[in-house]
Amino acid sequence: MNRPLKIYTAFVYGYLYLPILILVFFSFNTQKLNLRWQGFTWHWYEVLFQDGNLLQAAQNSLLIALVATTISTIIGTLAALGLERYAPRGGIVAEALLYLAIIVPDVVLGIGLLILFAQAGVKTGLNTVILAHIVLCTPFVALTVRARLQGVNQSLEEAAMDLGANPLVTFWRVTLPTIAPGVISGALLALTLSLDDYVVTYFTSGPGATTLPLKIYGMVRFSITPEINALSTLWIATVFLILLIGQWLGRKPMLKS
Repeated sequence: MNRPLKIYTAFVYGYLYLPILILVFFSFNTQKLNLRWQGFTWHWYEVLFQDGNLLQAAQNSLLIALVATTISTIIGTLAALGLERYAPRGGIVAEALLYLAIIVPDVVLGIGLLILFAQAGVKTGLNTVILAHIVLCTPFVALTVRARLQGVNQSLEEAAMDLGANPLVTFWRVTLPTIAPGVISGALLALTLSLDDYVVTYFTSGPGATTLPLKIYGMVRFSITPEINALSTLWIATVFLILLIGQWLGRKPMLKS
């Protein structure tokens, strides 16, 4: 790698990660106003773990993200398989609708879901947020898995069925292990979208369904304290660990002889 490219790469990574490093650094600041560095302390982490409302919001976010990711991964994987393998009539239309669901602004999706829940008489809460996040995440999973399916050799599936395996066994023992990296990537993308979403959650949440993005936004409207930095630091570390595990699982050989 030549010197200009090294400098450019360092600049790009610095631009991306310097704000995060500053946030982590100031989570240990003794000054409450958080305007300049005054001294090192663990106080704000202690305050964080004593804030019951904040911990409840984090628990809600994790619960919603895990359930929505699981369901959207299943639906998205099956949708990708159906579009790629069976090419139903109107497949082009179905694929266009997936892209449309991604292109539509989150505020439009949130308002549409809110109207739908209101017309159906569904009370907003954790369940409506989970349903909304499934709608939000499924197209991303489907397109990610479909991209992986396009590079899979179908002769493996045909060979399995020639040897007596039915379609279900073929999918479970051959197709799924082969596309596992794409499925894991789609699941990680869905998890990240769900954890970070604010707009759709804002329109579809109700009493007792406050998530971490909603809670943090409510806090920063008044002041940004090191407690928010401490929370963000732990949140970044948790998501980073999940992503590392997902990357490790995605690189493991899944197809066994």
